[in-house]
Order: sequence, then structure tokens, then C-alpha cells
Amino acid sequence: MRKVMTLATIAVLMSVAGAATAAEVEVKMLNKGAEGLMVFEPALVKIEPGDTVKFVATDKRHNAESIKGMLPVEATPFVGKNGEDVIVTFDKAGAYGIKCLPHYGMGMVALIVVGTPGNLAEAKAVPQVGKAKQVMAALFEKLPTQAAAAK
Repeated sequence: MRKVMTLATIAVLMSVAGAATAAEVEVKMLNKGAEGLMVFEPALVKIEPGDTVKFVATDKRHNAESIKGMLPVEATPFVGKNGEDVIVTFDKAGAYGIKCLPHYGMGMVALIVVGTPGNLAEAKAVPQVGKAKQVMAALFEKLPTQAAAAK
């Protein structure tokens, strides 16, 4: 019985330790940022499965939501409300496209890369609108540079 209790205690401690190592990254939804008007800052985030991103609404006209087709097949899409912060835990590895719906055509998009993404080609192939096309292409171009810098 004592051995069972010891094993149960170890299992609980390991699960708590695993939860404690998960990171939370803050992404601000801004009217004006370092990269221009109507931006997510940072617009490119690299995290590990189980990490959380908090999208912070700095204006009542911003929201954060996943872009249809720009997430792993098994991942759940999300839609935040205008003017409200959104906290999303990314459990599945992959590339996730994020947009602010009211400012999507103005290029207000972000790219969240979780672990080793297996859906990069599919995510890149999703058509974007307006300035979002240029911004998203630039974010994808930064990926090899970011990966090399991390080594």
C-alpha cells in the first residue's frame, strides 16, 4: 500500500511540475506598433505544445481568432470577442494563423508556431486578403531565420 501511495505522489508531483513549465506569452493587439498600424505585437511567436498565448485587446475594436485552414487538422478553432482579451492554450504542434477580423484586410495577422509544425505547406497555401497577404508571407519568411537563430 505504501508503494502505491508513493507512486501516486510522484505522479501528482510530475503532473504539477509539467504544468508549471508551460509558458504564457502575451501578444498585444495594437492600433499602432513598431511594424505599423493595426498589428499584433509580436506578430510571430514560437512556443511549445501546452504553452498559452494571451491576446491582449488594447482597443475595443480588436479581436483575435484563428484563420480557417491555418491550424493543424486536429486543433480547435477559436474566436475572441471584440475588445476582450483571449487566452488560448496551444496543445497541438503546428502553424496557426491568427487574425483580427475587423482589421484583417489591413494586415492585422499573426503566426503562432507550436513545436515542430507539420502543416506549414497547408498553412502557407491558405489565401489571405488585402495587406494580410503581404504580412503573412513576411511572417513565414522569418521562420527559417528564427529557427537558425534559436540553435
